[in-house]
Amino acid sequence: MWDFLFLLGGTIVLRPYVFVFLAAYLALAILHLGLGRTLAFLVLGYLIAWTAEFSSINWGFPFGEYIYIPATLDRELWVAGVPFMDSLSYVFLAYASFAMALAALGRGRWQGRGFLLEENTKFLGSRRVLILAAVLMVSLDVVIDPVALRGYRWFLGQIYGYPEPGVYFGITLANFGGWFLVGLVMIRVLQLLIIHLPDAGWWSRGRRDFPSRSLLGPGLYLGILGFNLFMTFWIGETCLGWVGVFIYTPFLTWWGLKVCSREDS
Repeated sequence: MWDFLFLLGGTIVLRPYVFVFLAAYLALAILHLGLGRTLAFLVLGYLIAWTAEFSSINWGFPFGEYIYIPATLDRELWVAGVPFMDSLSYVFLAYASFAMALAALGRGRWQGRGFLLEENTKFLGSRRVLILAAVLMVSLDVVIDPVALRGYRWFLGQIYGYPEPGVYFGITLANFGGWFLVGLVMIRVLQLLIIHLPDAGWWSRGRRDFPSRSLLGPGLYLGILGFNLFMTFWIGETCLGWVGVFIYTPFLTWWGLKVCSREDS
């Protein structure tokens, strides 16, 4: 037990940014979905991500072949060869991508200074939200993984690598395909939790409806993106950083104009 607590504490100390984003997920998702759904997705999402990573480091599916470097095995929590914090991060990445897809595809309007987004059950569980959310999750990984691969140049550390360098700043194309597949599974599970769990009691405890609540999840998405772009430029990977900026400029320009419009969108 003491060893577990020591490693868990080491994980928090070594990866504080992960737990900041995790805390933001818990706070925002509870307001949006309720306590029960938020915790259910935390557990199920972690298990899906861990299973995918465990499968990949052993059999090369779905992310392709890669290895985790156990340099911090005695300082942070690992689960069967996979860093605990790594699989955990998929949860808030999936939720943030889902929230951004809702804000991008939903019909919203300004009421005073608040932005209201229509969120009926059919829309929340729609295929178009699912597909866009999975694509947005892959887009985040296009920015995240190259800078994570260069973790030896910042406080992340060198935690993983590939037997053979991939074509995109060292990242393999199989990795992005795996992210899309895992994103589809995780976000579909989130949709099913929203649709099928009772809309009352513990499952919905803490949920609040207030002006501009629908922009909080996209704010988390932009926070994750901004942090990783900042780190990319901070370590001197200027070309990689500008590639990430250019990838996101069309979508964020369109989305910003959509949200800022005072007409129904």
